[in-house]
Amino acid sequence: MEFWIFISVLIVFIVLIIIKNIRIVPQSQAFILERLGGYLTTWHVGLHVKMPFIDKVVNKVSLKERVLDFKPQPVITKDNVTMMIDTVIYFQITDPKLYTYGVENPMNAIENLSATTLRNIIGELELDGTLTSRDVINTRMRSILDEATDPWGIKVNRVEVKNIIPPESIQEAMEKQMRAERERREAILISEGHKQSAILEAEGKKAAVILEAEASKEARILEAEAAKEAAIRKAEGEAQAILSVQKATAAGLEMIKNAQIDDKVLKLRSLESFEKAADGQATKIIIPSDIQNLAGVVTAISDIGKGNK
Repeated sequence: MEFWIFISVLIVFIVLIIIKNIRIVPQSQAFILERLGGYLTTWHVGLHVKMPFIDKVVNKVSLKERVLDFKPQPVITKDNVTMMIDTVIYFQITDPKLYTYGVENPMNAIENLSATTLRNIIGELELDGTLTSRDVINTRMRSILDEATDPWGIKVNRVEVKNIIPPESIQEAMEKQMRAERERREAILISEGHKQSAILEAEGKKAAVILEAEASKEARILEAEAAKEAAIRKAEGEAQAILSVQKATAAGLEMIKNAQIDDKVLKLRSLESFEKAADGQATKIIIPSDIQNLAGVVTAISDIGKGNK
């Protein structure tokens, strides 16, 4: 009876030992296994069983990308300005074995390495270059840290300068400089505005003068054309009047000619001319010799008038 109890206890003990030595490695992790104090293998994702009392899992390594946000580090620039710089490092473990056996306390080692690297880089730059060269600082730090941490099984993916905090005196001087720069830009903008306003005003006056001159020119042209048109119409009217008079005269002469009283009519016209001359202011009148036949001409005209009636 005691034998079977012993066997049962032994079986339970063996099962517990086997269960205890079964390991399941989750995704993005790796286990470092040692046998009798020496490195044996690296377990990756899946189910694994180790030898009891002989094998030992000495480290569980996460393969995910990590972020280290270090405290601000005091650094001195090339022109002897002390400032505080806060950096952030993004890294990933690529070799769990090297990470486990490469360096003691890897996080502390990365922090110290980043601080010394940052001091070396900033020591080569002046204040203005430090404030405007974040990309250069990030690139150089990432390259140096990645190369230095490669034997530790660590890959540095990115390095970002989070904050650059200059001394208060430098900050006040920079604020004054920025204020002066803003005031200078404001003055330039105001003067440019006045300049543009004056230019636009001058261009407006110029355009107004040009338009006024063009309008005056057009008015004179229209006035000249109207005067020309009026003169043409007046000349045409006078020509028509002269033509009408000539036609009337020609018609009268034609009628006289047809009546065959040419000489008598001429003498009558002479008499009318003499009458007009007598009504004037002349003190002496010369009577043509043909006037002696005036009575006969008048009598002839009277006979012609009666004959027509």
